[in-house]
Amino acid sequence: MRTRSTRRVASPARPGAIRRRNVATILKAAESVFAKKGFSGASTAEIARKAGVPKPNLHYYFRTKQALYESVLDRILETWIDAMDELHPGADPAEALSRYLARKIELSRLMPEPSRLLAMELVAGAPHIGAFLRGRVRKLVAEKTRIVESWIAEGKIAAVAPAHLFFMIWATTQTYADFASQIEAVLGKSVLDKSDYDTATETVTSIILGGLGLKR
Repeated sequence: MRTRSTRRVASPARPGAIRRRNVATILKAAESVFAKKGFSGASTAEIARKAGVPKPNLHYYFRTKQALYESVLDRILETWIDAMDELHPGADPAEALSRYLARKIELSRLMPEPSRLLAMELVAGAPHIGAFLRGRVRKLVAEKTRIVESWIAEGKIAAVAPAHLFFMIWATTQTYADFASQIEAVLGKSVLDKSDYDTATETVTSIILGGLGLKR
């Protein structure tokens, strides 16, 4: 008597899943190449080689180097501003700011190349993301400013200029990615390890919260 096999045949990946995987692979490779060589020095041929895909496949998803560069920057900025979700109405200032600072330094640890690429773009005058900064980022900062102002009005934190508080947080936390080589040299290390980032988080959080009159 013949028995029917119960072995399941794996179904082929859906086109949408394949596309997402290929795009993610290309963007990751592009982040690395752009961060090392900048927009002008990078080539789509090199990015394709690093991604392990034929150059025509890269251009199937991104028609031009400009389009690829802008997509990389958009993804970095989305990750960067997502961390600000920690600051929301009703949040305890000390807890919210501690989580925000921790997330920002963790991004510097896990995603140093994207941070350096963003820094290069900003130093160049933000030619590709100026509209994003003047639009969505400005709107987001205005929204978070109102939250900080409410904390000030309620006597929960010291009176500060909210926008400049954010500038200080960004500069302080992102230095652990953008200037990691400087920190490594001063600390006498070939590469920073997690304990270094943990120490940075503790120190930065203590100083910023202390300046605002907060305790953890």
